[in-house]
Amino acid sequence: MDHLISTGWRWLNEPAKWGDDTITADADTDFWRTTHYGFVHETGHILGTDRPGDFELTVTFSGDYQAQYDQAGVGLWIDDRNWIKSGIELVDGQHLISAVVTREVSDWSVVALALPTERVTIRAARAGDTVIISYGLNGDPPATMLRLAYLPPDMSVLAGVMCASPTGKGFTTRFESVEIS
Repeated sequence: MDHLISTGWRWLNEPAKWGDDTITADADTDFWRTTHYGFVHETGHILGTDRPGDFELTVTFSGDYQAQYDQAGVGLWIDDRNWIKSGIELVDGQHLISAVVTREVSDWSVVALALPTERVTIRAARAGDTVIISYGLNGDPPATMLRLAYLPPDMSVLAGVMCASPTGKGFTTRFESVEIS
């Protein structure tokens, strides 16, 4: 991750442990706002770069998912009431492709995977007021759309990699490719 930091990337909630291409999520970390559960958590980790306007962020990663809700992927953060996270989340022992869109409150959409996947590629493409989240599994390009969501167009976004471990003791994600244009 040093190579990203050396080019101006910065942390939202820097974890205790990270390396060249890995981030270990701290225990009891998450991003969520109110819906269903009634709590607000803004403790997950994002390493990102500030992006005004349109961009395309593509991240390929694999994780050592162990505990309920362990999650990794991409994060787009404007502020505590406007953000998106998308990637793999472990729920009831199953890997889910997941997207949470927050505009005052969080909503969550998932696609269950028939089998766990080794590697996932997530693309978040922002154009105007829209973000399109797409994914690919095990080396496939991110050609399957998961979500089309609104994100305020006139605000800069911290766009980058994300991970969290809401109920676990932390887990490690390897980010093998991170590209933004």
